[in-house]
Amino acid sequence: MLSHETIWSALDALAERHQLTPSGLARRAGLDPTSFNKSKRQGPDGRMRWPSTESIAKVLEATGSSIDQFLAFLGPEPVHTPQPATTSEVTYPPRASGIPLLGFAQAGAGGFFDDGGFPAGQGWDVVDFPAAPTSGAVYALEVQGDSMLPLYRDGDRLIVEPGAQVRRGDRVVVKTREGEVMAKVLLRQSAKSIELNSLNPAHPNRTFEMTEVEWIARIIWASQ
Repeated sequence: MLSHETIWSALDALAERHQLTPSGLARRAGLDPTSFNKSKRQGPDGRMRWPSTESIAKVLEATGSSIDQFLAFLGPEPVHTPQPATTSEVTYPPRASGIPLLGFAQAGAGGFFDDGGFPAGQGWDVVDFPAAPTSGAVYALEVQGDSMLPLYRDGDRLIVEPGAQVRRGDRVVVKTREGEVMAKVLLRQSAKSIELNSLNPAHPNRTFEMTEVEWIARIIWASQ
C-alpha cells in the first residue's frame, strides 16, 4: 500500500543503491543535506512529512534513475544485483494490480464519485501501480491541457487519496458542487471557506464557501 513509510523507504533504497546515505542523496540532488533525515520525516506536532514531487524529481535526475525504477522500490522487495550495477542489470518486481484512472475532463461529470470523493460508477480506466492499495483508497486523475503548467503537464497522472488529512501547503484536488474539478495548493481552510492557490500563475487563485465544495482530496504522488 502506498504510504508515508513506503515512500521514504523507497528513497532510502535508492540512496543505498547508489552507495549514499539519505543526507548524501539529498546533497547530490542539490537539496538541503538534512532534507531526507529521519528526524525530518515528522513535524514537531507529530504529523507526517512527505517528500515533495520536486525533491524526488531532482533525486531521479541526480542519480540518473527513471520514475519506473523509483516506483519499483515501493514494491515488496526489489531484486538487487551486486554492486556496482548499471540500470540495465537491475531486475525489478512486476507491477501490482491497477488503480482507477479518470481524466480531469471527465471528472467534472456526475456519477464518477461518491460524496466522499471516492471512485464510483462506470467509465473508469485502470492504470498499473506498483503498490496495490486497499480497494478504493487511492485513484489517479490524468492531467489534460496546460492549465497546471509548469508543475504538471498534459498526460501526467496525479495519485489522489480522498481520505488523507489535508493541511496548508498541500496540493489538492477540489470538486465543486457545480461540477468543476481543479488541482490547486491549499492556502487556507476554515469551517466556512477555503482558499486555493493556482499551480499555473496565468490562472487566478480561487476562494469558495465550504457549502460550494463537494469534496477535497490530497495529491500524494505525481507520475510524470
